[in-house]
Amino acid sequence: MPQRLVITGRSQEPRGRFAEELRRLRSERGPSLRDLAKEVGWDASLFSKMESGRTLGGPEVVQALDQYYGTPGLLVTLWELAVADPTQFKEQYRRYMLLESEAVSLWHYGVSILPGLLQTDGYARELLALGGAKGEELDQQVEARTSRRELLEGVDAPPFRALLGEAVLRTPLRDPSEWRVQLESLLEASERPHVTIQVLPQHVGLHGLVSTAVMFLRMPGGRTVAYTENAHRGELVEENASVERLHRAYDAMRDVALIPAESRKFIMRMLEEMPCESST
Repeated sequence: MPQRLVITGRSQEPRGRFAEELRRLRSERGPSLRDLAKEVGWDASLFSKMESGRTLGGPEVVQALDQYYGTPGLLVTLWELAVADPTQFKEQYRRYMLLESEAVSLWHYGVSILPGLLQTDGYARELLALGGAKGEELDQQVEARTSRRELLEGVDAPPFRALLGEAVLRTPLRDPSEWRVQLESLLEASERPHVTIQVLPQHVGLHGLVSTAVMFLRMPGGRTVAYTENAHRGELVEENASVERLHRAYDAMRDVALIPAESRKFIMRMLEEMPCESST
């Protein structure tokens, strides 16, 4: 009779249960992390992070593990439960913030809103208020969001490229004066030597990231990770093949985007089209 699995407090959490099952299966099967990497085809460091609960990995690696361990569908099911866990977004976002602070270069694509690194206080406040924050909580969230701008300041700031869908610049704030401040801030940022802003016109049509915002982070060791986000959830993507697919989609969009000089002109036209402020 197989040994009965002890249900611990941690294993009742979807993420912990998934990591616990990965450890149990490898312990019973016997391979080292290095041997597992050779058999399944991913880096040993990824399996180590998955077993410790630091990352969930992607669906491809989980399916490969299901096949290797002879557990058809079990690991995929546990992985899906972990991904759907409402606490998962916050955990992944905290890890993303840590990686962002360490990145040596960054690339972003925005579907409908500006990246946090380029948001003014007014923009961040309106956006976060839409999410339900108010009062002191809202003030704290705005401060946390806008403090990230410091990452792009100073002589040692990492290179940053922002690819903005035209809808981002066609969706103003409710307060015209705050929207003007935001557009002027974008122009100022585009003049920094390490910041590149490009606009992706609507007329280019559908593309590989049509409904997904993404940030790519190049880490000190040369590894690139991605963070994808839509209206309902975010996901940290670390598996090489998945990051590569996202990067190819990003590169294809960058090829048809306006060049930086034309993008600055586009932003200036947005400013010119705004109603003149009343002098009374």
